[in-house]
Amino acid sequence: MDHFVLREGVLHAEDVPLPRIAEEVGTPVYVYSQATLERHARVFREGLADVPNKLIAFAVKSNPNLAVLKVLQKQGFGADVVSGGELIRSLKGGIPAENIVFSGVGKTDDEIRLALTQGIRQI
Repeated sequence: MDHFVLREGVLHAEDVPLPRIAEEVGTPVYVYSQATLERHARVFREGLADVPNKLIAFAVKSNPNLAVLKVLQKQGFGADVVSGGELIRSLKGGIPAENIVFSGVGKTDDEIRLALTQGIRQI
């Protein structure tokens, strides 16, 4: 289920009309639905229920928004990061270090040191 709906010609995020959000915070603005994120995370997790010893890691590069990271962390997701900045952001989002994997090439000595001192799951 998607929690973005059109009601009488007005797009709503959950029960909030988007024009009201735009009036209150200005534009441009990104609007996310926590209910949609939670549902999609649950469906994804349920689809992998039979896979033992798994870590479902969200690619932080795709959306480093702290609120999004916090929602996914509460849904049991880890983080896939490619930089020291993404690693720090994931930790600020509440994702435990043991649920963070550091992917890609071209890491600096400082980034590797940070990952090791934080005790992340995998480099």
